[in-house]
Amino acid sequence: MSDHIPVLREPQARRRSNRKLIAVLFLLFLILLSVLFFNSSISKISSITISGNYFVTDEEILDAATLHVGDAFFGFSTDEVSRQIEEGLDPIQGAVMAKSFPGKVSIHVQEYPTVAFEISARGEMTAILAGGAQVDLQGREYVVDKPVLSMWEADDPHKQELSRLLGEIPPEQLADFSEIIPYPSTSYPDRIKIYTRTQFEVITAISLLRDKLSTLHAVVETQEPGKLTLLLADTYTPYVPEPSESEDSNEN
Repeated sequence: MSDHIPVLREPQARRRSNRKLIAVLFLLFLILLSVLFFNSSISKISSITISGNYFVTDEEILDAATLHVGDAFFGFSTDEVSRQIEEGLDPIQGAVMAKSFPGKVSIHVQEYPTVAFEISARGEMTAILAGGAQVDLQGREYVVDKPVLSMWEADDPHKQELSRLLGEIPPEQLADFSEIIPYPSTSYPDRIKIYTRTQFEVITAISLLRDKLSTLHAVVETQEPGKLTLLLADTYTPYVPEPSESEDSNEN
């Protein structure tokens, strides 16, 4: 009885070579497609829209973002650009950037609110923002509905501290402040004097004002105009009414 010898199949080298060739061609096709895509207009920024800005111009925001129409759409991080805008522009409190393919970029900024006004050395009105930035209002429409800072030195460190504090005061209370001037003393270098639209004269300190707001509000709401001291101790003295003409004539 003879043994059957199995038939040996030929190796499929050619089929394996074809697969490798197809894989290489496919890879080259992807590379070519990527090169064509990233060099086409569809991979570039086609438009940039900016919203929320009043004190800062569109050009200043774009410069801080280092972005321009025609830049690579996928060549930057939205979080990183938002951070650059916030750190590069003092009036900006926050920035949010969004991408929309193909090529559309939007930037929405939130500026610090106006907390006071000041007349510059050139006699021009400027707005003081909650973050401490000072913005020239020349050529802009504005309403002086916040306190005016008078007699402050430009480099006074207490002015920036005051600006941040005013941003925490409720708008209805802040609107009653008419003028704020520095009034330092040995005990309170940050002492200030506030004149209100309700005709009160208030002496307090920047470091104490946050805690004294409730007392100030209560006195203004319940008492006649007068002088109010809000320091270590709180005192209130109503204005002494001036005698009328009829009283003067009676005394004579």
